[in-house]
Amino acid sequence: MRFRHPDGTTVHLAYCTNVHPAETLDGVLAQLRDHCEPVRRRLGRDRLGIGLWLAKDAAHALVTDPSALRTLRSELDRRGLEVVTLNGFPYQGFGAEEVKYRVYTPDWADAERLEHTTSLARVLAGLLPDDVTEGSVSTLPLAWRTRWDGERAETARTALRTLAERLDALQELTGRSVRVGLEPEPGCVVETTADAIGPLTALAHDRIGICVDTCHLATSFEDPDTALDALTGAGVRIVKSQLSAALHAADPRHPEVRAALAAFAEPRFLHQTRTLTDTGLRGTDDLAEAVHGDALPDTAPWRSHFHVPLHAAPAAPLTATLPVLRTALTRLVGGPHPLTHHLEVETYTWQALPPDLRPRDRGRLADGIAAELTLARDLLTDLGLKELP
Repeated sequence: MRFRHPDGTTVHLAYCTNVHPAETLDGVLAQLRDHCEPVRRRLGRDRLGIGLWLAKDAAHALVTDPSALRTLRSELDRRGLEVVTLNGFPYQGFGAEEVKYRVYTPDWADAERLEHTTSLARVLAGLLPDDVTEGSVSTLPLAWRTRWDGERAETARTALRTLAERLDALQELTGRSVRVGLEPEPGCVVETTADAIGPLTALAHDRIGICVDTCHLATSFEDPDTALDALTGAGVRIVKSQLSAALHAADPRHPEVRAALAAFAEPRFLHQTRTLTDTGLRGTDDLAEAVHGDALPDTAPWRSHFHVPLHAAPAAPLTATLPVLRTALTRLVGGPHPLTHHLEVETYTWQALPPDLRPRDRGRLADGIAAELTLARDLLTDLGLKELP
C-alpha cells in the first residue's frame, strides 16, 4: 500500500511474510498465491506491498539464477503484489517447531551473515517496482549478547563496512539504492535504540542504519519521542520501521495476571520479558521464566516480546502496547517530512497465540492480516497521509 505524505513523497506500507514462512523458492511462490494475494483481495486493493522474508535457500536460488528472479518478479506483478523491503533477520528455519535462540544465528561475526545479506540486497534490487529506486533490508542487531567480545565486535564492524561498500557498488551497477537497518531487540548486543547509536555512528556510512520495531521499543520501555529524537540527533538513518505491539501486564503481582501471561508462554519463539525498576531495566530471556519464578520484581508493569495482532488486544487483565506504536508512528511520519518511507506490519506470532485466539484456517488468517493493515492504514490517514491507488 502506498501513501502520499504532505511533503509529496511516498510512504510504503507492507506486511511481513515471515508469518507464513517458506524455506524454498517454490514455497515462496505458493505463499504469494495462498496468502498474500487473498489478503490483497480482502483489502480491495489493486496493489499490496509485502515485506518478503527469504530464507537462505530461497535467497541463494534467486541470486544465482536470473530466470528464478524473473519468475518471482512476474508472479508478484501477476498477483498485484510489490516488494520494497525484505526481512533479513531470520536466516532459516523460522517455521520450525522450536526457533528460540536459533533465530540469532549466524550473527554478524559469522561470514555467512554478510553473504546472505548481500544476496538479499541483490535480489531486492531486482524486485523493486519500476518506479521505486529505494529498497530496505532489516537485519540482526549484531548478535545475541552471549559469546560477544571485542574480537567478534571488530569482525562484525568489518563485515558491515564491507556490506556498505557492496551496497554502494550495487547502486552503481543497477541504479537502485538498498539500505540495511540493524533491528534492536531485547537480549541482543544492540538491545535498544540507544545501544545502536554508538556502533552506527562509528560505522559512519549512510547505507547502514536502524530498523525501529515498535514492539521491541515498547518491550524495553523506551519512550518513542526520546528514542527517535536521539537517533535523528545522532544522524542515524531510520531505514524502516516495523509496526508491532507487545504484550503488557500492568500489575503482575496478581495470580490472575500471571495466569493470563502464562497462556502466551509457548515453545516456538523467544518472548523476552522486561520491567522498568528504579535501578533500570530488568528482564528474562523468555516469558515462562518470568511467569513461573521470581526472576523479575513484580511491583511495576511487565512487557513481553510477543507480537500481538494490532487490531486485537488481548483480553483483560492484559493489554497491548498499541499506544507506543501510535506515538512512534506520529513521530516517524506525522511531521513535515517522514523519518522513514518504509513501514511493515510484522505480526509473525499468529499461530503462536493461545489456542483459542489462533486462526483456524488460511481464510481466518488472511482476515486477521487484512484487519491489521486496515488499522495501520487508518493511523496513517489520521496523520494526514493520503492513500494512493
